[in-house]
Amino acid sequence: MQASREAVFDASPEAIMEVLADVDALPSWSALHRRIKVIDRYPDGKPHHVRATMRLLGITDKELLEFHWGDHWMVWDAEPNLQQRGQHVEYNLTPEVDKTRVRFDVIVDLAMPVPEFLIKRARTLVLDVAIERLQRRVMSRSRHR
Repeated sequence: MQASREAVFDASPEAIMEVLADVDALPSWSALHRRIKVIDRYPDGKPHHVRATMRLLGITDKELLEFHWGDHWMVWDAEPNLQQRGQHVEYNLTPEVDKTRVRFDVIVDLAMPVPEFLIKRARTLVLDVAIERLQRRVMSRSRHR
């Protein structure tokens, strides 16, 4: 399964990266994330390895994620498990005057065949969390400052 989406956020890249780096808060704004446990962090405090419990289309999946960070990008890769042989996620941010263009890409190598209608539904849910709910979270944090 592959999916991508872009949107322009009315926020700085730094504000968006701050929300992305706060993985402990994911279950509070992402309907897909049930539990998050940061295993270790980089010297700057950003998460390096994270255990995540996800629920999508009635299936609960436990994942071990490895994060990598740049000033305007974030990547995570998931270790293989029963549901998937691999997962690669990228956020790339491009500053635009007073806004930021956010691009989200995900590739999931499923471990078993899944009907196309379920893949389409999962893709819609993942993209909603990855962009729309992220945007809401960024904007709500910006208003509270």
